[in-house]
Amino acid sequence: MTESYSHQPVLLKEVLEALDIKPQGKYVDGTFGRGGHAREIARRLGAQGRLLVLDKDPQAIAEARLQFKEDARVIIAKGSFAMLRQKVDEQGWTGAVDGILLDLGVSSPQLDDAERGFSFRRDGVLDMRMDTETGRSAAEWIAQVKEQELATVLREYGEERYAKRIARAIVKAREIQPIKTTRQLAAIIAQANPKWETGKDPATRSFQAIRIFINNELEDLKTCLAQVTDLLKTGGRLVIISFHSLEDRIVKRFIREQAKGDSYPAGLPVTLAQLNPRLKPVGKPVQASDEEVAANPRARSSVLRVAEKI
Repeated sequence: MTESYSHQPVLLKEVLEALDIKPQGKYVDGTFGRGGHAREIARRLGAQGRLLVLDKDPQAIAEARLQFKEDARVIIAKGSFAMLRQKVDEQGWTGAVDGILLDLGVSSPQLDDAERGFSFRRDGVLDMRMDTETGRSAAEWIAQVKEQELATVLREYGEERYAKRIARAIVKAREIQPIKTTRQLAAIIAQANPKWETGKDPATRSFQAIRIFINNELEDLKTCLAQVTDLLKTGGRLVIISFHSLEDRIVKRFIREQAKGDSYPAGLPVTLAQLNPRLKPVGKPVQASDEEVAANPRARSSVLRVAEKI
């Protein structure tokens, strides 16, 4: 049974403006979540407009089917946004998409549901999978991962300065008893972490790192970005919300490289057309206003970037 959790879509007004929605257009929401953005996109579509929504989370897909069960304009597909090309191809939209939205990271309902195991603030089974129907849970991975690999994940995906120390503590603790709950893991990390940022829980970076690794988030993002320019029509918009520096760095680099175009040897005289740029940035990066952060603290670290296909 799908339980209802509150969800406030981040940067909603800015996303809708960036997508520049056309009533007869074709749009893709690659991260449905609980549909906050998708509902407003659909509201702006005419009878011939279409919206394809994707999510790897079975609960999100169940919610999408409930919300849009009587709306023929909305197509629902289960899968990671790494499968974007396949899902768009199935609709015959390749090269004809007017806008693609990606709202990265974990959703509020996933954090709020203790049974999903994403939050160190709520005690639950240590799962962390966005797609609960496939792959290893965080508990299963932690039970067998080597100390050095664990430290690498904490350092690279969580930017945790005490990665080695925390990894050592986790491996030592699992020798005494299996680590099966979020509170168990958070307590081990807190005890091993000598210093952390003011206002942040000592487990924040480590939980982020394990979640990103378990869900292959950064590699899926790179796979998805490699597909988007072929899917968009000329003038189509790519709109991405990031929540931490690792994913924002990937998005920023991708847009810059696509705007620069092909690489040529230094000093070789080439025209802009010969460089073959495929995207152009639209405006500057946008962050949530103080008012939005006050109403929705999870918007605090959000960054919106927009690009248009040339």
